[in-house]
Amino acid sequence: MRILRLELEGLRCVQRARLTPGPGVQFLCGPNGAGKTTVLEGMHLLGYGRSFRGGLRDATVARGSAHSLVFAELERERGGLQRVGLRRAAGTWSARVDERDVEGLAELFLACPVVCFEPGSHELIAGGSESRRAFLDWTVFHVEPGFLPAWRRLQRALRQRNAGLRAGWSDALLAPWEEELADASLIVAEARNTALEELRSAVMAKAQAFLPELGAVGLVLGSGFGERATTTREEILAAYCEGRDQDRERGFTRFGAHRADWQLSFAEAPRREYLSRGQEKLAALVMELAQVEHFRERSGEWPILLLDDLGAELDAEHLDRVLEWVFGAGLQAWITGTAVPPVLRDRPRDWHLFHVEQGAVSAA
Repeated sequence: MRILRLELEGLRCVQRARLTPGPGVQFLCGPNGAGKTTVLEGMHLLGYGRSFRGGLRDATVARGSAHSLVFAELERERGGLQRVGLRRAAGTWSARVDERDVEGLAELFLACPVVCFEPGSHELIAGGSESRRAFLDWTVFHVEPGFLPAWRRLQRALRQRNAGLRAGWSDALLAPWEEELADASLIVAEARNTALEELRSAVMAKAQAFLPELGAVGLVLGSGFGERATTTREEILAAYCEGRDQDRERGFTRFGAHRADWQLSFAEAPRREYLSRGQEKLAALVMELAQVEHFRERSGEWPILLLDDLGAELDAEHLDRVLEWVFGAGLQAWITGTAVPPVLRDRPRDWHLFHVEQGAVSAA
């Protein structure tokens, strides 16, 4: 998949921009604060409905603008065009896919899969479990149609049980939601386990390429139930039943698939605390490039790859390795930087350069 046309309007410092990218690598060059990251942010909004910068969703709307708008025309690798758009105004989102309004944003996200490596990506390794669950759930969401309904069931049952715990519901009132929670958790857990196993070989290959000094790789998924075995519905229900009193005291469900977490470890760094900040970034990159390859293998096409401020995040050797992989894969990748790196300057112009200055984007 690649973007044939990208339009941004009222997005942070970019009042209006229209880009016609080519296949392969697109390099956005300009000084800090010029709007390079905002262009990537627009594509990220199409794939996730939120910015990778975090913060309030309305913060993406340019000052003085009533709305922000992102539009993209996509070309599928197997042929066919698709048009997607997302508009933010008055605190609400509206989305379109092929000139048709969509009620939920999930249809938009499925149409425009995006993977992003940016300065905060090290949190995938060093941060809390929520980002790691989101990473794995994205992986499953894009290749397993039945995952989203089960995930929504889990979230709804969890909200109801937590509300009941805080309201002091009896065991009889909690039990039906625990049954729903157990049923949905089994589906979600199985899908996550399968995805992690499918990622394993790509993760090992990428780790050998980017972090060979750390040795053999381990990749495991924790169930979210601590040390307790919860392989069956009955075991999950027993865990909820036995934990009711303590859950009531705390006002939330302490165990379950909503607390699941995966861990990437190495022979020379068995815990993530042993990694340097640079190694955390490379480990996150390993996982995200493996995710890109998994998507390709399962769907038959590449997602859009965003690499923000790549030269500042990686040393020259690892930057060369990433770009070598990107060019070898042949996917469309969008890279930002304050200067074109030597590895690109020394190549034939089989890549595309855009200059970004004070929110204006122009092709070189």
